[in-house]
Amino acid sequence: MKIAINNIAGGCANKMSPKTLSKLLSSFPRNNNKNLLVGFENTDDACVYKINDKLALVQTLDFFQPMINDPYIFGQIAATNALSDIYAMGGSPITAMNIVCFPKEEDEKILLEILRGGMKKLEEASVSLGGGHSIYDEKIKYGLSVTGTAHPNKIWTNLGAKIGDTLFYTKKIGTGIIVLSNNYGIASKEALDEAVNQMTTLNKYSYEIMLNYTINACTDITGFGLLGHSIEMIGNNKNISFIFDYNKIPKILNVEEYSKKGFVCGGGIRNIDFFKTSVYFSNLEEWQENILFDPQTSGGLLFSIPQNEAYKIKQEFLEKNLPLYEVGKVSKREENLIIVK
Repeated sequence: MKIAINNIAGGCANKMSPKTLSKLLSSFPRNNNKNLLVGFENTDDACVYKINDKLALVQTLDFFQPMINDPYIFGQIAATNALSDIYAMGGSPITAMNIVCFPKEEDEKILLEILRGGMKKLEEASVSLGGGHSIYDEKIKYGLSVTGTAHPNKIWTNLGAKIGDTLFYTKKIGTGIIVLSNNYGIASKEALDEAVNQMTTLNKYSYEIMLNYTINACTDITGFGLLGHSIEMIGNNKNISFIFDYNKIPKILNVEEYSKKGFVCGGGIRNIDFFKTSVYFSNLEEWQENILFDPQTSGGLLFSIPQNEAYKIKQEFLEKNLPLYEVGKVSKREENLIIVK
């Protein structure tokens, strides 16, 4: 029992163009509700609403088309991806609601497997499923709306990185390229297995360690790729740039090989079109640049932490057998927002 993919990338590679989203959102007024602590103004991962001095709600939703033909695995990926937004804000997810679009003529057993996959990840995250909403549609789509909680004064946002901070990332990149290669019959089993492992790993475990440290800025890397989301983390801060070391950025097995062959999904092309002028690449080939713009589905957490806490957090991740990659640093403003060496 498989899902028909038809050579599309699916997942977060289906995200609307950042150029289109930026234009649309600019036409809406800014939030003036003092209890809405985080809205859409700074392209954060979720909204945050203050209930009282000790409690805030963190809310998000995420859904997309399948990127892989196994419905059970697809359900796990979609749920993992939706939960990630709450962790990226420093919140703890508590409830979720299913979002389902499904063709009338499709085998209902496929939908059952998708929902089972989603439930598996909700149970792993100790999140209660409260219901959902379903409609008939021409194509399969699945995801979750998720509600979490956080202390109003302990929220992480994508802004706040400081000069001298160390930049860490918690997963490998390249899921968009691997998935696209797989849908054309090119990807090796080993590369696909590694990509699936990345996409089905909850950011819960990294988040639980990070709670004990000073997180100046955090986001999860999804549809706009590593560099696109990094540019959002800089935002309107005219004092900082991010400097990345290409060789230290972790990449899924074979992703460089497939990028050399020209595998770039539509989302990656849209990211390049919108973000590339803000990036300076030092002696990188175009195929290497494309990897850094590759849309990630259920990506890891990119966060900025004071340099004097960097060694300790690396040791704690190591002790708990969790991956953590030091990928760059925050510097004073250079000519470009992002420099990749």
